[in-house]
Amino acid sequence: MTDRRLWSYQDIAAHIQVRPDTVRSYRKHGLLPPPDHVEGGKPYWYADTIRAWVAARPRNRSRRGD
Repeated sequence: MTDRRLWSYQDIAAHIQVRPDTVRSYRKHGLLPPPDHVEGGKPYWYADTIRAWVAARPRNRSRRGD
């Protein structure tokens, strides 16, 4: 089953446990996938898009305590 809910910067930030400004910075630096939808000039991503991105991104070892 696919998850087609649209996530904002705030939703993504909550999912990966960072601040929304960090997610904005990821997008500015090309680290976030292109938005799946733009409404009123605001970008949104499908939850599945973000989950796939999270699964594929390198882990930050210092945050995990390794």
